[in-house]
Amino acid sequence: METIEHLLESKNIRVTAMRLLIYKFLSKKQIAVTLTDIENAFAKADRTTLYRTMKTFEENAIVHQIDDGTGIIKYALCEHDCNYEIETDLHLHFHCNNCNETICLTDHKIPQIKVPDGFISENINLVVKGICDKCSGQ
Repeated sequence: METIEHLLESKNIRVTAMRLLIYKFLSKKQIAVTLTDIENAFAKADRTTLYRTMKTFEENAIVHQIDDGTGIIKYALCEHDCNYEIETDLHLHFHCNNCNETICLTDHKIPQIKVPDGFISENINLVVKGICDKCSGQ
């Protein structure tokens, strides 16, 4: 199994204690988290450091942003072989209207969408909204 240090180094990200802590925090989450969630988990850390870490992780395909329609950007770890390419790496997200959690459905890839000539796709976001398995009791 690849260590976090090796993963970060392979993406040309300098390994720091805070980056390791944030990665470990994200890896324990089964749901997408907000920057506020991260700030609350690391209350003594500098807010700018947390923001820059998340920006660095996003720019290097460690995390991806999720716009689930709530107006608050959420983050989740990318799959290890992710290159953040529209053609191969995008997957569905599920937002629960009851508990307000957003979950990556990585086994459900977004199909390739052909846009008209002259249009250039830069991002695709597909969010399914409903009631999650925890809230539905199933």
